[in-house]
Amino acid sequence: MAIATAPEPTLPATSAPARASGLSRIASVDIVRGVVMVLMAIDHVRVYAGVPAGGATPGLFFTRWVTHFCAPAFVFLAGTSAYLYAQRVGDKGAVTRWLITRGAWLVFLELTVLRLAWTFNADYSSYMLGGVIWMLGWCMILTALVIHLPMLAITALGLVTVAGHNLTSLLSRETIQPLLQGDLGWLYRILYFGGGLRWFGAEDPNFLILYSLLPWVGVMALGWAFGAVLRMDADRRRRWCLTIGATAIVAFVVLRYFAIYGDRPWPPQENMPPMAAFLSFLGTTKYPASLLFLLMTLGPTILVMPWLENARGRLAQWMTVFGRVPFFYYMLHIPLIHVVALLISFVRTPDATPWLFQNHPLAPGPAPDGYQWSLGLLYLVTTLVVVALYFPCRWFAELKQRRKDPWLSYL
Repeated sequence: MAIATAPEPTLPATSAPARASGLSRIASVDIVRGVVMVLMAIDHVRVYAGVPAGGATPGLFFTRWVTHFCAPAFVFLAGTSAYLYAQRVGDKGAVTRWLITRGAWLVFLELTVLRLAWTFNADYSSYMLGGVIWMLGWCMILTALVIHLPMLAITALGLVTVAGHNLTSLLSRETIQPLLQGDLGWLYRILYFGGGLRWFGAEDPNFLILYSLLPWVGVMALGWAFGAVLRMDADRRRRWCLTIGATAIVAFVVLRYFAIYGDRPWPPQENMPPMAAFLSFLGTTKYPASLLFLLMTLGPTILVMPWLENARGRLAQWMTVFGRVPFFYYMLHIPLIHVVALLISFVRTPDATPWLFQNHPLAPGPAPDGYQWSLGLLYLVTTLVVVALYFPCRWFAELKQRRKDPWLSYL
């Protein structure tokens, strides 16, 4: 990615109807979101490749680890975009309505269209998924209430939620199990513990909560507060980004190395090889996202944003296109990856093709013998999918720039 001096932009674009404003964009926000979309494709190709989510080898481990940056950046910048939209329209009531309606729309799409795209089967009674879009939608609905607090209170709420939720590790199994088995067990699972719920009167859990709402609503609240940083002049904005990002990284290293707080202990076993110890150090908890997981991912994301503001070149252009229409990209990439996986299976392992109609991504069962792709094939397919998606995403980004139809803000 080439770097060149460019006129200083002012505000980043949002997916909200705020594009009617004539304000220009901060390139770093779109580029970060674009990179997130590409990394997300790696993980979702991995699902249909039958490759495990991580492993003892560096190749398997980092294929999964690099995708950990996706959800934190996506949720954090969603809060930032909402804040910037609020500054433009000057009406928190309008922002509240938009967050609630868009959030409800995302929940609906996760449970209908995206569920079908993941599985290519219509047996909704046996499998439903509370995934990242489900979580994002509910966090937007909750954020619609939070934004009416003073900024200091919003920031404090975000910090307490993100930093404090790991105190639940002090609770014993004997304390947690009665909560999950009680009348409000379903609510505790949705809010924090995750796991399976019984949907449509099923005997076994068939609604699987992958992304609980905590601590993600805190991440979105901090993203809202970060919007105030992006409204600062360029020098102050750069200093704040570097300070926040570096502080988060240092906090991660210190808390993780000394196993003080924020995740399960990592200390390596005696005589563990250095690489295995390093992978253990980075192997933080994503479900629910631990404090150290969020420090590890959001710290570098915020730290690089000032450097990306003046990024130029073909790669920066492509990432910017994806970052301007992230949800449109998301809606296209899952069915496209699924179709490509089917085509590859028809040629490569035709007897294993029925596996691709199982309940992905959480409950498809083990991949058939001989089906698993190599990492080389996984990355080749990811590259082809990303290239193919660039052209419809560029078309849609140009359409959103030309037209002001309100419905465009929901894709």
